[in-house]
Amino acid sequence: MLLSFITEAQAIQLAVAIPLLGGLIVMWMGERNRNLREAASLITAVLEFAVVASLTPEVLEGARPSVDLFEMLPGLTITLTVEPLGQLFALIASGLWIVNTVYSIGYMRGNGEANQTRFYVCFTIAISAAVGIAYAGNLLTLFLFYEVLTISTYPLVTHSGKAEAIRGGRVYLGILMATSIGFLFLAMLWTYNITGTLDFVEGGILADKVHGPELAVLMFLYMFGIGKAALMPVHRWLPAAMVAPTPVSALLHAVAVVKAGVFSVVKVIVYIFGLDLLTEAQSDDWLLFIAGFTIISASIIALRQDNLKRRLAYSTVSQLSYVILATTILAPISVAGAVMHIAAHAFGKITLFFAAGSIYTAAHKTEISQLDGIGKRMPFTMAAFAIGALSMIGVPPTAGFISKWYILSGALETGEAFAILVIVASTLLNAGYFLPIVYAAFFKDEQPRDESDPYHKYDDHGEAPVAVVMALCFTALGTVVLFFYPDVPLALGRALVGG
Repeated sequence: MLLSFITEAQAIQLAVAIPLLGGLIVMWMGERNRNLREAASLITAVLEFAVVASLTPEVLEGARPSVDLFEMLPGLTITLTVEPLGQLFALIASGLWIVNTVYSIGYMRGNGEANQTRFYVCFTIAISAAVGIAYAGNLLTLFLFYEVLTISTYPLVTHSGKAEAIRGGRVYLGILMATSIGFLFLAMLWTYNITGTLDFVEGGILADKVHGPELAVLMFLYMFGIGKAALMPVHRWLPAAMVAPTPVSALLHAVAVVKAGVFSVVKVIVYIFGLDLLTEAQSDDWLLFIAGFTIISASIIALRQDNLKRRLAYSTVSQLSYVILATTILAPISVAGAVMHIAAHAFGKITLFFAAGSIYTAAHKTEISQLDGIGKRMPFTMAAFAIGALSMIGVPPTAGFISKWYILSGALETGEAFAILVIVASTLLNAGYFLPIVYAAFFKDEQPRDESDPYHKYDDHGEAPVAVVMALCFTALGTVVLFFYPDVPLALGRALVGG
């Protein structure tokens, strides 16, 4: 281990506990000392990433460290186990938490946001829950942390307290709780009744135990029970959550919450059903079409959005289903591509949301139609936005190209013509709703606002506060670096499918 003075079991437990301990310190600091409060948040994020990263070498070497926390029900324990997919998710969530904390300091201060202590505390709980999901050793553990993540992010979605935020939070909480309790919990009970276990096992636990229509219905319950994956028609919570402050949209709804959804989908397909069972039964064909439909439909809706964050939200709905599409192709190389896309999308989309928040902080502009010429005033922000957009489209040298290459390779290998058509069509649609923003920002003349506009005073703006710009430049750079050095996510993806 990188941190040789602690054992693997201790590192796993610390990975879940450190954010909570940091949250207590932040709560104690409160509003009376903002500098110490934010320093505590940043130090907590750095410590969390260090502990999570220390487990990577062992996982790449084939180890699967595990620890039982306690027995919740007879024969059912809350267990944390580190495996390749979970380690990638934990690395992304903890690593980008550092960057998001820096960004949050600039954004929250720059916009004079209220209730900042509550904001930082809820963030710590959410990160702890995300890492708990990543390291869940069985479905019961995953379900427990999944619900904690939903509940802890509700105050973040409704942070402003405005009527619009309350409505958005109601949709957010209602859809995610209804799907998890109504579908996912039922699927878990059914699985336990069939197999006598809820453990995640290589090759799956349902092989030779469920067939035909029963298999298809169980798959349906899991896929729509994991509402955070935003498959249509249970996707509306994600656009509704865009009423949250941009740091929330950036990390929780571009990284932690949505990635918890697609992560859970991949984990269930690989460790509960098993690729071999689904290949033989062909019971996931309908899921391939639903994922394809979600990709194309969300892209078309994104084309029609003038509000920048809503366009990014529907882009996220589309991009999440890339991961599901890649997994349901059932080729090892496409599953590795799905894992890579989790990382590529995280860096690309958080950059785009950071840029949206930077624009709002500096210029108080929220609509795409207002962005003509803004690249001349905010060159760093819009250059970073362009890099994030190119990654979503899948253009080299950005990480999105690598993941799409692997997914397309899997589709060609298995002869999935539908998947190939979806990827090609959605790539064109991505270009259609991202490139005009970049073009307008750099090549059109700025249109001054009417003097009666209350935000007219921001017309002479420059870049956002330095903390905001530093964060978005870092994630944009990460998107490019991941293109040239994709070794860790690809290695973890290959380990997930056995080579």
